[in-house]
Amino acid sequence: MTRTPSLNRPIGVFDSGVGGLTVLQALRRRLPHRDFAYLGDTARVPYGRKPPQMVVEFAVGIADFL
Repeated sequence: MTRTPSLNRPIGVFDSGVGGLTVLQALRRRLPHRDFAYLGDTARVPYGRKPPQMVVEFAVGIADFL
């Protein structure tokens, strides 16, 4: 994963199925001039029943995508 801090890049928001849209809404209120990239992973929920290593793999893949 490459991290390039820049105010010109959107802020990535990853939702694993609970609360992500609420977080995105709060971020938009707090940072109205910033752009956001939202990804809701509805294909693999619920995460709670998955082994921790599998959840890490999902999160890393999604972070790379964002």
